Amino acid sequence: MTATSSESEFPLASARARHLAELAILLVMLAWGANVVAVKAVIADVPPILFAFTRFGTAFLVLLAVLRWREGSVGLPRRDVLPLLLLGLAGFGLYQDLWATALGQTTASNSALITAATPVSTMLIAAAVGSDTLSPAKLIGAFIGFSGVVAVVAATHGFGFTGASAGDLMTLCATVSWACYVAFGAPVLRRHSPLRMATWAIGFGCLGMLPFAAWQATSFDVSQIHVGTVGLFLFCALITAAAANVVMFAAVKVLGPTRAMLFQFLVPAFAVGMAALFLGEAIVAGQIGGGAVIVLGILVARSRRFGAWFG
Repeated sequence: MTATSSESEFPLASARARHLAELAILLVMLAWGANVVAVKAVIADVPPILFAFTRFGTAFLVLLAVLRWREGSVGLPRRDVLPLLLLGLAGFGLYQDLWATALGQTTASNSALITAATPVSTMLIAAAVGSDTLSPAKLIGAFIGFSGVVAVVAATHGFGFTGASAGDLMTLCATVSWACYVAFGAPVLRRHSPLRMATWAIGFGCLGMLPFAAWQATSFDVSQIHVGTVGLFLFCALITAAAANVVMFAAVKVLGPTRAMLFQFLVPAFAVGMAALFLGEAIVAGQIGGGAVIVLGILVARSRRFGAWFG
């Protein structure tokens, strides 16, 4: 079961609950937009995967303590250990290995704009595994969305397998990893609280970062750490990794995964603005145009009215 096909299986919440969930997701998107900028700043001094492992490892320990306090236990049923292990490795392990490394090569703006195509990847994966149909509207929306990604890359770094271009390509691969996590995580989420799901997905994801983090640690100079690094680390670990993921899971439980994922396009808007403000990154017209095309593709793919034209 994927995020796309499981939307109807989530119980209809009250209007107030839906509005609160949407407000919560809006704040999460703002935090995640700031996270791109914060991580970009930190990995100038700290190896990217080592930072990601430390960040999410800290988040896991904090969430484990909160889980014990709130729910009285931290364990998982045996049948869910393997699914959550695979989900964690995809959504946090592989994703962070790719995304954090790529962010060291590309700009924060490009990273955020390319990851905005995640809902498109989710729909394509759902169709590929046979749990959702690829309607004409979704196919056209996917084409438009990925055209926007191509436009962003073409307007900034161009195409290739080295340097910033490689960073853009790795970022796109990371979106596929996160899409798998969202798509296949819905059935497990229905059996557990958002807090328990986020805790163990993050914990298992750290296993996927560990080998690369250990390798990077051997050449890391601790003297590079300063007060600003610690502050950004705490923000990335406690707010964007721990709290935001729990809030996101809670919102998904109210709205369903597909509707919740539509808010993802707000992350690049926040990130591009903050990257220009705090990192001095130039905003290229092609980035804005490409980002708008990505959003258009997502809206076309999810539009029932547009789909009815082909019905």
